[in-house]
Amino acid sequence: MSEFKEFDQQGSVPERNTGSIISHAFEMYKGVFLYALVVMIIYFIADSILQSITGLKWYSNYSSFRNFDEDNYRNILINRPGTSLYYSFSGLLSILLSPLFVGLMYITNKFNTKASIEFSDLFIGYRQNLGNILLYSLITNIILWVSIAMCFIPFLFVYPLFFLGYPILLFENSNAMDAISKTYNIVKENYSIFWGTAILGGVITLSGILLCCVGIIFTYPFVYIAMYSAYCAYLGKPRQITYNK
Repeated sequence: MSEFKEFDQQGSVPERNTGSIISHAFEMYKGVFLYALVVMIIYFIADSILQSITGLKWYSNYSSFRNFDEDNYRNILINRPGTSLYYSFSGLLSILLSPLFVGLMYITNKFNTKASIEFSDLFIGYRQNLGNILLYSLITNIILWVSIAMCFIPFLFVYPLFFLGYPILLFENSNAMDAISKTYNIVKENYSIFWGTAILGGVITLSGILLCCVGIIFTYPFVYIAMYSAYCAYLGKPRQITYNK
């Protein structure tokens, strides 16, 4: 069981504009970078296990990226042996690991308010509201994958609508459907700001691909920190979550 306690006055809140939210997220990310790196190491270990099961060798032969063209793209990302089986299970892996990124938001919240951080905080998503986090991840993954399948363009407009869902699930202990409803209602009233935040956050997140793809391990978690910063901007500093041990 957990109980909620109100914050003191420590911690920063960005203004309600894309630049302020991204700037705030960047400052937060610098403070929790090592925890973000741990999340990505766990993610890559789990993904490597999945690759070994499916027979896909995703991280091999990166030298082929030096002569990257359309044929290489299809061979590396689409036509490699085991790709179809890998994609069949990678979505499930993403759902099962989503509580880790929720935990990263919790640690970011503690860093922002200068609270003491413990390594176990990273796994709070597996201890609190787990069912709703997994259900929310399942629903949003289905919607987003469908939008990607529709020539990708719809994804760019649908993705921002779910930008506040994970912090709502964590800090408000909401159920999945209420989180979807609340994030949709807030975002649609401020769509241009959330669209800009989601797109810019996504660009920063994917920028690691430019570093021979390996750099993604350092940049991928950024968008989740941006979600936290956007939550602070529109819903205020979250309530601290304290566990009775």
